[in-house]
Amino acid sequence: MIGRLNHVAIAVRDLAKATQVYRDMLGATVSEAVPQPEHGVTTVFVVLPNTKIELLEPLGAQSPIEKFLARNPDGGIHHICYEVDDIVAARDRLVKDGARVLGDGAPRIGAHGKPVLFLHPKDFCGTLVEIEQA
Repeated sequence: MIGRLNHVAIAVRDLAKATQVYRDMLGATVSEAVPQPEHGVTTVFVVLPNTKIELLEPLGAQSPIEKFLARNPDGGIHHICYEVDDIVAARDRLVKDGARVLGDGAPRIGAHGKPVLFLHPKDFCGTLVEIEQA
């Protein structure tokens, strides 16, 4: 059912500093920072030959990333994202098999402009999983 790894998301307190680390120290190509108010984050994508790293900075006190950083002050891996061919069929199969979809279960448009859903970390070895329509 899952396809390729789309990205690994890393929560950071200072997006400019994190961008500098990836661009200047590691020599990666990075995108411009893009506010995503509907998700409560500002994102930067680090482009790699085989996938992407998504750097997430909280956008406001109610951001889920702010809550994550309160528990993990140094930041860290927040979630991993896999591509799926049909997000609704994938959701229905996952729910049938006992997985919990976060939120109301309806796909939302993610940072790439495609439908996404998040799956409960307790159902996936302690890892928050995002699925994205390929």
